[in-house]
Amino acid sequence: METKKTNLSEYNADAVPSGKGLHIAIVVAEWNATVTDNLLQGAYDTLVQFGTQEKDITVVHVPGSYELTSMADHLLTIAPHLDAVICLGCVIQGETRHFDFICEAVAHGITEVSLRHDSPVIFGLLTTNNMQQALDRAGGQHGNKGIEAAVTALKMCSLYNKLNDEPWSFNLE
Repeated sequence: METKKTNLSEYNADAVPSGKGLHIAIVVAEWNATVTDNLLQGAYDTLVQFGTQEKDITVVHVPGSYELTSMADHLLTIAPHLDAVICLGCVIQGETRHFDFICEAVAHGITEVSLRHDSPVIFGLLTTNNMQQALDRAGGQHGNKGIEAAVTALKMCSLYNKLNDEPWSFNLE
């Protein structure tokens, strides 16, 4: 998919399920706050736009992206009423392999937490070559990955709820 000069956060609002009655946590990394604050604002505003009550959105700040998974796991352990956890962070390529290790650990960790708790845990980690690419994806020319993460959370919650309510009559088309 070509992404140059494309806003990746465009979506059909009619296809986004309501967030009414959902309890969603957003875990956001403090590292690269210029970027992650914008991701958080995009996710939060999108959840509210689609009906999630502000009182039902929990925001937790963690030091860096590596800590996203442990906090997501902890939240789902202590608050099983959560319908989803959105993980937001930003890792920018540097001169060492640190970038590779952090990105891989977070990707695998989010998957493991989601499977362990049977809950949507949404990957909202920017993995960019430089700060400009990160800014372009945090409210710049390529949209806001926080918005995309919130829409994904709403869609996944809807799918989980449909399957839990009527697992054998769910139309997978």
